Amino acid sequence: GQTLATASTDQTVRLWDVADPSHARPIGNPLTGHTKGVGSVAFAPDGQTLATASNDQTVRLWDVADPSHARPIGNPLTGHTNRVGSVAFAPDGQTLATASNDQTVRLWDVADPSHARPI
Repeated sequence: GQTLATASTDQTVRLWDVADPSHARPIGNPLTGHTKGVGSVAFAPDGQTLATASNDQTVRLWDVADPSHARPIGNPLTGHTNRVGSVAFAPDGQTLATASNDQTVRLWDVADPSHARPI
């Protein structure tokens, strides 16, 4: 695609229009909600959903179908007991894997992102 997501220690995620990579420009407002730095982002294969992982021990899902009006989806995914350092969608977009410094990997059913649940 032509949208890039970046994570930051300032607790935000920013979307960028990279249609012209030499002139990338921010899209909309930064995504906020995490209470500690964000270390990982991943787009679902369809490009409609973004997952963000944070040092606040949560993962958040975002509707980015319209990147200039991105919005949170559902409640934060919780269960890890240390920072979440990595997120990745399965190729079909139905499952999300999260990895944490608590030495666990969790799998989430995100077929309906507004009602994500642990597997």
